[in-house]
Amino acid sequence: MTASVPAYLEPGAGYRYIAAIRNHQLRPVLIQSLLRGFQQLFDPPTRRLVIFSALTALGVLIVLAIVLWFLLAQFELLEWQWAQSALEFLAGFALLFLVWLLFPAALSATIGLFLDSVAAHVERLHYPGLPPPRRQAVHESVWNGLKLALVALGLNILALPVYLLGLFFPPLFFFVFYALNGYLLGREYFETVALRRLSAGEAGELWRREKGRLIVAGVVITLMLTIPFLNLVAPVVATAFMLHLFESMRTPERAARV
Repeated sequence: MTASVPAYLEPGAGYRYIAAIRNHQLRPVLIQSLLRGFQQLFDPPTRRLVIFSALTALGVLIVLAIVLWFLLAQFELLEWQWAQSALEFLAGFALLFLVWLLFPAALSATIGLFLDSVAAHVERLHYPGLPPPRRQAVHESVWNGLKLALVALGLNILALPVYLLGLFFPPLFFFVFYALNGYLLGREYFETVALRRLSAGEAGELWRREKGRLIVAGVVITLMLTIPFLNLVAPVVATAFMLHLFESMRTPERAARV
């Protein structure tokens, strides 16, 4: 009877272990998850979602601007016709500028309606063995959203004096801004993906255990949301990023395989 050879003595084992170290151990799970979040943008269904959301947001803003301009044109605010025409022209230009200014926020809000679909697609693509997600009760979703909103309101009120001091010392402002929003966004996106698989109690326990990494992930998401152009697709990247991070935390052995 031939004795089995230990895995670490098999031919080529050293090269395989070195490759594993290069691919995984020197690339923390946080970085791997972020890179995989960006890779999601190259997925055709995800691109279609982003394009659809962009066209929807732009269309709604343009229609709203046209309606407001039409209503404004119905009022004769000035006696002279040339002055009234100039006012209507300037109002139209101001509304177009407002559309440009509000477009990123409108796009983020529109994409936000489909983040659960993004999470479901990432799961089908990268974690096909997962069972169907749990169904959240309406009261649970409302309570979790209300609780997070109250936490956000309370923390921003408490941070207001620090923000005011930050006007005179900008590094303090940026530190508080990214730390506070890192906490809030880290928790928000974590709950978006975690409550698909865990109960509120289980998700809370995982949040407390992994709070450090999740807040760092939230700071990264905050940074993405403050960079022009990148902020347009940041919600999609953030959802995929957080889902990969969540799965690595929930099942650590999977992190060594991805």
